Amino acid sequence: MKIQIMGASCAGSTTLGRALAESLNIPFFDTDEYFWVLTDPPFTTKREPGLRNRTIKEDMAKHESWVQAGSVIKWGADWEEMFDVVVFLYIPHELRMQRLIARELERYGDIIFTNPARAQQHQEFVAWADKYEDITFSGRNIKAHEDWLSRVNARVLQIRGDTTVKERVEKVLAFLKSADLR
Repeated sequence: MKIQIMGASCAGSTTLGRALAESLNIPFFDTDEYFWVLTDPPFTTKREPGLRNRTIKEDMAKHESWVQAGSVIKWGADWEEMFDVVVFLYIPHELRMQRLIARELERYGDIIFTNPARAQQHQEFVAWADKYEDITFSGRNIKAHEDWLSRVNARVLQIRGDTTVKERVEKVLAFLKSADLR
């Protein structure tokens, strides 16, 4: 079973991915760990796409089943054929942005406000994430995700609204069972 969880930044993809992988007792892969080079501060240097794709595919190939969280919609057409199930998460914009800012503050503390370089990085990230519902935005946006979902060769489950992690896990497990995938 190869499951992909996706959504806007702070929609809960990583959290659900970890919880679902634990529930199914299968490995979890976070695309951020492959997309970004490990730096301090984090999330400042993108990994070369060929290396990124090769490394994550090699790591996943070691396992028959896994859960992957993160958007791969611009990683190449072969990703459209890689999954058995894709779970798309959507939560209301205002709630997602509140969670995103709270997460950033929890992760990094006041430095995202007091250090000029980190403040700029934080502001740019928040501005980028804030554009998810803008279908004219050239970055990751809801239309790009929905277009990719219409092409992906997998069963798709959409979970929209503010639900708990437990409720999401239960919905995915029920979906897997109903599709005879578990």
